[in-house]
Amino acid sequence: MNRLNDNSPDMISFEELNGLTEFIRNIHGFDFSEYSPASLKRRVTRIMQLQKLSLFDLRTLLTNDLNYFESFLMEITVNVTEMFRDPAFYQSVTQNVIPYLRSYQRIKVWNAGCSTGEELYSFAILFAEENLYDRSFFYGTDINSDVLEFAKNGIYDLQKMKVYSENYQKTGAIHTLSDYYTARYDAASINHSLKKNVLFSAHNLASDGVFNEFQVISCRNVLIYFSTELQRKVIDLFYNSLASFGFLCLGSKETLRSEEIGRFKVIDKKNNIYQKIG
Repeated sequence: MNRLNDNSPDMISFEELNGLTEFIRNIHGFDFSEYSPASLKRRVTRIMQLQKLSLFDLRTLLTNDLNYFESFLMEITVNVTEMFRDPAFYQSVTQNVIPYLRSYQRIKVWNAGCSTGEELYSFAILFAEENLYDRSFFYGTDINSDVLEFAKNGIYDLQKMKVYSENYQKTGAIHTLSDYYTARYDAASINHSLKKNVLFSAHNLASDGVFNEFQVISCRNVLIYFSTELQRKVIDLFYNSLASFGFLCLGSKETLRSEEIGRFKVIDKKNNIYQKIG
């Protein structure tokens, strides 16, 4: 293949990027056209630099090697997460959302862009401690089938659990995180009791629609990678997927725009937790 120098200053232009996204959509059915162009360009350029690929090489691999496309998708879709990341967010959910949910006989929670599942299991632990787990069901969705398989298994590096445990304690927890997993050599397996009411499945926020009605939707550190237009589209999807007075939890990195805020009540401005106006 035609390998490029690592120091190439601009591996792909925005025009070439548009052509590549159209090419991927036609070949594989994944539509990246509404992702943030600058963010997508950075990630594609990084792949080309690290693997020393020309644009022609990249298109050839994407056409002929399905395994390569899966690894490409893994790199393009950001999969950085951890259990109880931003403890203040979980404290706010406990204080501002959980009391309202106690009145429901059935609770459905959607973690959109769930990656490898740590956030969804964090919600499951939180609900278990608040005696809400048995009447709740948790849906984790992502565009990437590899991370979904990882999430279904619920097996994490034991070293990472040390960081997760620190996060968990900062939420004001009275238990220890080790109560919720079994340590096996260098891995930690999430207890089956937390998996019984959990379903992971593929869903593309850019192209797929409403598939259920939820009391809680959590989507953190995902919208920042989308274009403004796609962000609007996804917020509409979340609004239409929420039950009346349901909660939208975006976290500290993302917020609703002024034209969107009228449909929601602000519950926690710092952690961007909103309630759908009935």
